[in-house]
Amino acid sequence: MARNIEIKARIASIEALLPRARALADGDAQRIDQDDTFFRVPHGRLKLREFADGGAELIHYQRPDTPAARLSDYVRTPVPQPATMRESLDRALGAIGRVRKQRLLLMVGATRIHLDRVQGLGDFVELEVVLRDDQGEHDGTLMAERLMHELGLAAAPRIAGAYLDLLAA
Repeated sequence: MARNIEIKARIASIEALLPRARALADGDAQRIDQDDTFFRVPHGRLKLREFADGGAELIHYQRPDTPAARLSDYVRTPVPQPATMRESLDRALGAIGRVRKQRLLLMVGATRIHLDRVQGLGDFVELEVVLRDDQGEHDGTLMAERLMHELGLAAAPRIAGAYLDLLAA
């Protein structure tokens, strides 16, 4: 089981934050176009993530819906035939929504900085501190909070749930 500590916050614009994120990052930003379809499940969230290059993965994750830094555990599975998988999951479970976004990914050590432009919502930053097996939740939370401070986002309005929840509201 993979685990990370996540913080998600609304930002004024990706363009305004990008220079500061680049200054902290280990390399340049990678652009990733994502199309996530969420499905009804009894526990956590399940989404089929499709990429512009035709690749896809099925992701199940569980995390509390709180604006604080939070532990997320997840499983990612490559999907070779995303259209058929989406149809199968929709028929079996029911699709509950779709989130389309353009993401810039920057790495700071084991932390992923996502600068997301979400269709219909605007711009966000999402930090994911990937935890090693020997790291606890507290370690990851300290790292995430420190990075939010270094990005100048300590007081940024944080998001409790998923982008899907914001679109539904």
